[in-house]
Order: sequence, then structure tokens, then C-alpha cells
Amino acid sequence: MSWILRESLRPPFARTLTTEFALIVSLALIAGASAFAADERNPFANDPKAAKAGEYEFRINCALCHGLGAHGGGRGPDLTRAHKKHAHSDAEMFDVISNGIPGTVMPANGTNGQGVGMTGEEIWQIITYIRSVEVKASSNSTGNIEHGKKLFYGDANCSLCHTVEGKGGRVGPDLSSVGGSRTREAIIDSVRNPSRRLAWGLTEPTKEFPQEYETISVVTADGKELKGVALNEDNFSVQMMDASEQIYLLEKDKLRSFKKSRESMMPIYKPDLLSDKDLDDMVAFLISVGAK
Repeated sequence: MSWILRESLRPPFARTLTTEFALIVSLALIAGASAFAADERNPFANDPKAAKAGEYEFRINCALCHGLGAHGGGRGPDLTRAHKKHAHSDAEMFDVISNGIPGTVMPANGTNGQGVGMTGEEIWQIITYIRSVEVKASSNSTGNIEHGKKLFYGDANCSLCHTVEGKGGRVGPDLSSVGGSRTREAIIDSVRNPSRRLAWGLTEPTKEFPQEYETISVVTADGKELKGVALNEDNFSVQMMDASEQIYLLEKDKLRSFKKSRESMMPIYKPDLLSDKDLDDMVAFLISVGAK
């Protein structure tokens, strides 16, 4: 109230100057940011000092999703890959970091509560850092794509739980885009060690996949044993899907037992079950689909 009174008593000319000054400052800040955004080329390209500064900014603003070293996390893809799904040039990468990617978990700069809003200069520094850690060699597998497809939908039984391009099961995550966002090594590790990359404690809007795929084991009041993946859970109930895609909504206080585990329902595909050559063929198939 006192501020309003002071403003009302201030001469109109003074109020006009104050308003104009604030407007000039705002326009100057916008112009400064736009100057960086308008560059088609990264002004810090190949600058080691800028890359080092970008690494610091990346740790604050990006590593939660994309992992330390930009190798990918529970939500974001591996950014060390030379081929990126949503951005090829530095200018396109600047736009993605600034404005996010609609329909995905990639937020616009400064809107996700992680880190702080970045200036245009800091965004270019992050891009310089990403370029400095990129693996220039092709990540394409040398495997047989057609044979890998037959294995995925056939003898390897992957499609019983996983969907690719609309075909397959729902117990595990959709793998249609995994070949475009994960390295060959990361995909192989997920097959050989399926429990290692289960994401801990991610909130629904920010998960890469729509569920955590945490394993739930229960015994119902009538003694029936059920095992599946968690879909939704609160303090009083749990929704789960079993291996046959049957969905259950259970009240916790009516269960004889209730147990959660970070042990994936996916079997461990050791080399005696799935040879390195066959796995390489399946990775080649997933990469071919993810590159589309």
C-alpha cells in the first residue's frame, strides 16, 4: 500500500522515466539472448575453455536425465552419439535445449525445476561440451538386421514383452526408439544385465518410459500368488500387470503379503542362451528401427 501511495505522489514525468528505463533494460536482455540464439554457428566451437564451462553447466542442468558424461540416464538418451534424433546442427541443438521437445520429457530451458535457466552463452557452452565428448565413429552394428528381426519376434521371445513399431507385448518398455537413443553397448548391457538400468524413484511426468518396471510380488487373501510389474501405486492400493498382460488393482490391506523388488522380470540372456552373434543381429535390428 505504501508503495502505491509513493507511486501516486511521484511526478508523472518521473514515473514515465522509470517505466521506460525498465523497458529498455528488458529489451536489452532479450536482445542479448536473441543475439546468441540467432547465430547459426556456435561462437565457442572447439574452444576447450568453453567446453569445460559447458561441462559444469551440463552437470547442473542436464545430467539428471542424460547422465554424467552425457552417456544417458534413466530418462534422457546418450548424447555422445554422433547421430541425434532431434538435432543435427549446433543451431538445432540450441533450439532443442532452449525450447524443449513437445510430446517428450525434454523440457524448455529453465522450466523443469532442475538447475537454473541458462543464458544463450551457457547453452552454446553446453553444446561445445557435448561436441567434445561425441563418439565420432558410427554406432551402427554390423549384425544381420533381418535375422535380428526374426529372433526378436521369434526364438528370442523378446516381442512377448516388448513392442517395436506397434507390434509386441506391453509388460516391458516399447523399444521402437531405443536404437536411436542408446548406444550399442548400452542395449547389449540391458539384455545381459536387465536389472542394472531400472530407474529409481522417477516421478511419472519425467520418466523415459511410462512406468518404472519395478517387480511386484503379492499373495492375495485367498492365497493366490501374483507377480508382475507396477503400473500405479499409492499408500492404499497397487495396480500391476502380470506376464500375460492381465491387470490387477489390489487393496494393500487385503493382501497376505506385498513385496517390491528391483530385480527385473526380464530373464538374463547369457551367451549360452543368446549368443553374441545373435544378440548383435538383434541390436542391428533395433538400431535400424530407431534410426527411422
